[in-house]
Amino acid sequence: MRIASHGHRLAALTAAMVSLPVLAAAQEACTTYTVKDGDTLGSIAQTAYGTFDYQNIFNANRDALAASPNSLPAGLQLILPCQDGRLSPDQELSAVIEAETQKQESTKKKSNVYEPPLKFVTSDNWMPFTDESLSGGGIFVRMATTAMQRGGNDRGYTIAYVDDWMSHIDTLLPSGAYDVSIAWEAPDCSKLDMLGEFAARMCTEFDFSLPIYETAYSFNTLADSKYANARKFEDYSGAKICRPEAWPVSDLEVQGLVPPMVEFVQPKNPLDCAQMLLDGKVDVYSIEAETTTANFTELGAVDKIAVNPALATFITYHFLTAKSNPRGRVYIAMLNRGITEMRESGEWYDIVATGLEEYNKLKQQ
Repeated sequence: MRIASHGHRLAALTAAMVSLPVLAAAQEACTTYTVKDGDTLGSIAQTAYGTFDYQNIFNANRDALAASPNSLPAGLQLILPCQDGRLSPDQELSAVIEAETQKQESTKKKSNVYEPPLKFVTSDNWMPFTDESLSGGGIFVRMATTAMQRGGNDRGYTIAYVDDWMSHIDTLLPSGAYDVSIAWEAPDCSKLDMLGEFAARMCTEFDFSLPIYETAYSFNTLADSKYANARKFEDYSGAKICRPEAWPVSDLEVQGLVPPMVEFVQPKNPLDCAQMLLDGKVDVYSIEAETTTANFTELGAVDKIAVNPALATFITYHFLTAKSNPRGRVYIAMLNRGITEMRESGEWYDIVATGLEEYNKLKQQ
């Protein structure tokens, strides 16, 4: 989260491509699709899944889309996962997780050296990423705990949930009360001169792990808003943009969307942003695509919202340690080893897909 957002193609993706049906002429789930002129991720998702939430497409094509997700070249081949996250109809979800867990158990060696468990801190009620009610605590928590058992790691850990996100960086990490926070967005620290005070502080006072997830931040307006047809970021000039407190605005800052060009409105709760948009108190609500979809579904207002099909920001999430922690970089190195192995084996995608499947089932209840 926070502040709050590309490696080799996953072996699992490559294997799945071989087993997929021939290229589909139309956008259909459980197939591959060849991009045509004028296609956007939003329009492809709308046709294939009946929603503009294209996060699942991005997850399955992260290497191909990382360079220019807002501009799809004609001829690009995309994997369109099944509704439940599988890459192909004959793939079994969680199979890679089970295989990697068994391999870890069979090669585990006992050490006589006592090493204290890493102390992870995260927040509750951020589905599907961190939530105590979800399996393993949510997608990001599962990634953290799995990373501690991969890449040659075999380290104990504890997980705590502290819902005040700002306390993580203001007190809990700098004081050493916790070692690692799950999970924060990394600003583009190469553009430090364009970043606000908070984003600059994240660059200078904290260390980030390798990316654990790339998420699409969508731009949502009322259907009849003058901003609904924005096709360039500067088209949002004059808008009131809602982004909850403790969520970053660095992705907007590097696009030039800063006061006085725009006005930021930052309530504590994402659902408050959704309600403010419906009430006409803000012009744009921008946050993770999964969150906006869940918010407007809960408010029964999906049909009142226009999701910009052409513009999005893509943000990477990371594990975070304080530079003041003398062991912080050691912990980041451990986590990076685990993340790298999870990417290479395909276990990363399996955790994402099974986590989203669980979340989608909850939404349907």
